[in-house]
Amino acid sequence: MQTGTQAIDRAAQLLVLVVENEESSSVGELAEAAGLPKSTVSRALSALERQGLVQREGGRGGVRPGPVLLSLARRGVGEDDIVERCAEALQRLGDQSGETIDLAVPVPGGAERYLAQVDSSHFLGTTNWVGRRLPNHCTAVGKVFMAFGATRLPKAPLERMTADTITDPAALERQLAAVRACGFATAVSELEPGLVALAAPVFGSAGPPLAAISISGPGLRLHPDRVSELALLLTDETTRLSVRLGQRPAKEGAA
Repeated sequence: MQTGTQAIDRAAQLLVLVVENEESSSVGELAEAAGLPKSTVSRALSALERQGLVQREGGRGGVRPGPVLLSLARRGVGEDDIVERCAEALQRLGDQSGETIDLAVPVPGGAERYLAQVDSSHFLGTTNWVGRRLPNHCTAVGKVFMAFGATRLPKAPLERMTADTITDPAALERQLAAVRACGFATAVSELEPGLVALAAPVFGSAGPPLAAISISGPGLRLHPDRVSELALLLTDETTRLSVRLGQRPAKEGAA
């Protein structure tokens, strides 16, 4: 039977392995790397997950750093610094789109907080989001954070905000996979009827997104073709911002 000290040592060993792996790790992979039985690893990971130090993708999927560790990692780039570095990009997107532009950061526990906004040039726009916290599963920003590991997936049952809110965890998982594939997320009438938004991640030197930028407006203007046009503008800006914040191009350093 393991002592308290052994349990702490093993949990710390597993935590280091999870942090050092750029991809998610399975329980089997962690057990093999640590030289421990799967049952021991599973118990230790459950304890770490309860404290927010690790999180599992989709409940039984791979293991990644949890929201507490991610929050600590982001302290190297403060919120004021993020707002300052993103300000010009936000304004450009506002000028080019005429829609409401927002900057948000992930919040441990499955939410996001909005830090800055450029208001729409139209009379019919969206509300001021600065300072608000919203549930991840029904916003474009939240889907970005979940898809790229900045916040954990919400626990079922998912709150239904509108008739179009995704409340099936499996359907949400499929949508998050599509977000990872295309690099941006959308939310169409999922938070409020008629409200359309798209968002893309802003990365730092390593790990999940530091922030996300969204474009939002009424569905009568943000129809599918318009969303596709704006997605190109948005991802171009967020890609350049990510490079400025230290992200390495995907092929940099490849043999």
